[in-house]
Amino acid sequence: GAAPPSTLVPSDEVTINYRHGLPVITLTLPTRSERCRFTVKPMLTTVGAFLQGVQREDKGIERAEVFATDGSKVSDATLMEVLLMNDFKLVINNTAYSVSPPVKDKPSSEHATEMEDIKSLVHRLFVALHLEEHQIRKERELLQKLDHLKEELLPLEQMKARITDSADAKTSRLLWVGLALMSTQGGALAWLTWWVYSWDIMEPVTYFVTYGSAMAFYAYFVLTKRDYIYPDATDRQFLHYFYQKSKKQRFNVERYNKLKEDLAEAEESLKRLRQPLHLRLPIQEISDKD
Repeated sequence: GAAPPSTLVPSDEVTINYRHGLPVITLTLPTRSERCRFTVKPMLTTVGAFLQGVQREDKGIERAEVFATDGSKVSDATLMEVLLMNDFKLVINNTAYSVSPPVKDKPSSEHATEMEDIKSLVHRLFVALHLEEHQIRKERELLQKLDHLKEELLPLEQMKARITDSADAKTSRLLWVGLALMSTQGGALAWLTWWVYSWDIMEPVTYFVTYGSAMAFYAYFVLTKRDYIYPDATDRQFLHYFYQKSKKQRFNVERYNKLKEDLAEAEESLKRLRQPLHLRLPIQEISDKD
């Protein structure tokens, strides 16, 4: 491009000050002979856009260019943020203005802390204004979900209650049958010992009966990988009858368990949602505490 003219005007003809964090460039318009301020956004405004703005203010400006201190022309695509980092020359028509941008002070740590506090306050105000509306909408959604789940669970609960009663009754009958068989066995061994044979004859018989019982308990452990404990064995037999009855009546146990889990999850979500409604605390803070 053309070299800047040799005529230089003192730098105080073009001044740059920062107001509210934005640079304000003040210069004298040549044909209107009045001072004019141009506020630019350094990260958005290019040198070309700035020069076009100057020319729009004064139609008598035919030439507006920017040169670096070494005489090289600054591209119109250069951001003002880059231009304001160093001294430069502003050429308007045939006059060159020497410009020395002030050093922009970096925000102190105290100022940065204040800005973070302001941001935090704005965020809390936003939450305070919009959280309750969000919670009410979410609560309505959860209540509708709970009603839907309970409606689906009602017939399954009724069927499960009937199956549970039937399985419990069969398990109880099995326990009483076991007790009756053990009583019959004990009575039979006593009758054979005192009324039919002597103890010398019955002693080996009772030994093998005891050994057979031990083998039965061991077989239970081999099949179930658990010790033969009466409450555990009772629960196992109950579940056996329960699943057997469920299959006959086409009761979907997996579907029932899934609905129960969803219901418990929805109830827990509703509980956690209603807690901050009373305490005026965001849900996230409650989650962090948990």
